[in-house]
Amino acid sequence: MECGSAVNGGLAVGCEHCTEGSKLVLFVTGRCSTGCAYCPVSLEKKGKEVTYANESRTFSDEDVIAEAEAMDATGTGLTGGDPMQNFDLTLHYLKLLKNRFGPEHHVHLYTSTVDYEKTKILKEEGLDEIRFHPREEEWMDFDTSELEKILKIEGLDVGLEVPALPGREKDLNSLISKVFDAGVSFMNLNELEFSESNWNMMEKEGYLLKDDISSAIKGSEELALGLIDNHPEKRIHYCSSSFKDGVQLRRRLIRRGENTAAEYEIVTEDGTILKGLVYSEDVREASDFLKEEFGVPEVLILEDKERGRVETAPWVLREIADELPYDCYIVEEYPTADRLEVERMPLGRLMK
Repeated sequence: MECGSAVNGGLAVGCEHCTEGSKLVLFVTGRCSTGCAYCPVSLEKKGKEVTYANESRTFSDEDVIAEAEAMDATGTGLTGGDPMQNFDLTLHYLKLLKNRFGPEHHVHLYTSTVDYEKTKILKEEGLDEIRFHPREEEWMDFDTSELEKILKIEGLDVGLEVPALPGREKDLNSLISKVFDAGVSFMNLNELEFSESNWNMMEKEGYLLKDDISSAIKGSEELALGLIDNHPEKRIHYCSSSFKDGVQLRRRLIRRGENTAAEYEIVTEDGTILKGLVYSEDVREASDFLKEEFGVPEVLILEDKERGRVETAPWVLREIADELPYDCYIVEEYPTADRLEVERMPLGRLMK
């Protein structure tokens, strides 16, 4: 696959939506009792009762639905923390998404809690797929008894998802054999990554960065690909760190950008947004000046009085900036809800 990822036997359906950039990532809660030392969840989320839809913190059902609609989501991944730690909220969001977008909206869930009763309830409310993350210390001798009960739930796709920890080949081989013998449909191996919240553990274990441009851990990819080779008949997917950023995230940003961009904005091949900015103490005057003196169509103009600027098409502003008595810029920003600015380039009088 692209960016170093690999798969035997085809992707899980949840991964297909993710690969297309059409999966909403709904971080239900930061609470988790598993305590994995390698957990990459950010400090602003870890252990906290907070909810995020993609990059945006949400405070209502309307916030969640708005983000799903902004990216035209075809599926949702319920994640955390451990969503099972706030089961009522997880169940609520599952019902919300299915009621709003219909049964064809694919929902999968990540959890460390192997619980037949809770999983059965979720399936009854429409859950399509579940991915279990057993504790690291359980990998060698994983007890599959509860998992085998869950595997009998009709219509639910069941798999495992764990990081490829360097030095744990024996444990992971054992885990793979046990869970596939039990009857799971798939297994995902993620490339291990450094983050602000697991840095101390990485240092303690002596892990090294793979290269100077990545947060991925040296040896994780080699282990994952070796495990796929060891089990060629099993449905195993290795997801690389670069695949998450270079394919999944980029495609999601492009999708959101194309769905939300104004007439005067350009969506780049990287999924960012380009637009022109004209700053003025009198926004209406600047707007009228663009329309009357240069014939800029109203559809290519937005008056942002709160920030003292006019937004317009970058291709228009490049042509006329030298003739404007205002500070002008071309800005690049992410198409996320907060429209985080990446870069700005001065034009016109600012360049002189």
